[in-house]
Amino acid sequence: MHARPPRQAQARPEPPERLDRPPRRRRRRFGPGKILLTLVLLFVVFLAAVWIYLDVNMRRVDAIGDYPGRPAAGEGTNWLIVGSDNRNGLSEEEIKRLHVGKPNTNATDTILLAHLPDNGTKPTLVSFPRDLIVTTPDYPNGVQINSVYARGKGPKQLVKTIEQVTNLRIDHYAEIGLGGFATMVDAIGGVEMTIPKDMVDGSNGQKLKAGTYKLNGAQALTFVRMRKGEATPRSDLDRVANQRKFIGALAGEIASPATLLNPFDLFPLLGEIPDALSIDEEDHLHHLFWLAWAARGISDGGMVNTTVPVTGCDAKSTDEEKAKQMFDALRNDQELPDSVINATDSNCG
Repeated sequence: MHARPPRQAQARPEPPERLDRPPRRRRRRFGPGKILLTLVLLFVVFLAAVWIYLDVNMRRVDAIGDYPGRPAAGEGTNWLIVGSDNRNGLSEEEIKRLHVGKPNTNATDTILLAHLPDNGTKPTLVSFPRDLIVTTPDYPNGVQINSVYARGKGPKQLVKTIEQVTNLRIDHYAEIGLGGFATMVDAIGGVEMTIPKDMVDGSNGQKLKAGTYKLNGAQALTFVRMRKGEATPRSDLDRVANQRKFIGALAGEIASPATLLNPFDLFPLLGEIPDALSIDEEDHLHHLFWLAWAARGISDGGMVNTTVPVTGCDAKSTDEEKAKQMFDALRNDQELPDSVINATDSNCG
């Protein structure tokens, strides 16, 4: 047999060149969608950096401490919110513009307890009238509650006193001075409020016209401090009610999309927070955010707001039975009975 000679590979003819094929387009590395996504990510990173910077630079105070006999933790979370009479850092011009006078007693003009529940009950905001007389182991003969802070022991003694009066453990603390309050209001362009009738402060002659309009920082300070005049016949009881009303409007303004999505409002507000507020050493900016989110419900009924039950219009004596019902309910995340919420109005008229 003869071996078959190997086949010679035949060269394939080149395909004819297509003259009608369009040139291949080069793919874009960054389309409009990727550019938008990149911008969004950069903005988120920027916000996170601002948030961390503000949190690190918050003014912190040693407000919450342990001591023998301190109340055990109950249900929910408790905030103590304090508005001090401090004028430190205010220039003569600012004192005149804000109409706050020169005395600097460092007393607490505003004392509020905010309870944020763990269940579905509504958050609660409770005012302590400034002239309320309380008795504790540290003050067996009684003490006017707004003077506790100023007696040289500051926020830690005030927190301890509130805990002993209420038998509630305070988890967070926030404090704001007169200047810081006005500055925060101005930073967001004012807060819209409805003034039902003309208000004239009998102590300094400041006036607020009836109507719905935005209060600037100085006007807001006048509104929350006014307690002498025809518009506040119950003195401090009317003032604390106005304070809660304004806090609800302020929190609603801060938590609204119009503020959170508007950099011209949001960034001035964030920039003022570290200088305006003091918080406890263990607190952070996100704690304040959730407090503001809860407080926005004051204006629409989403947060119960009331005053510690007192026995008379001078707001100096506590209705002990009703007060115990109030604080026991808060400790257990229970709804407050109407009789407790309206106790002060019933006793004062």
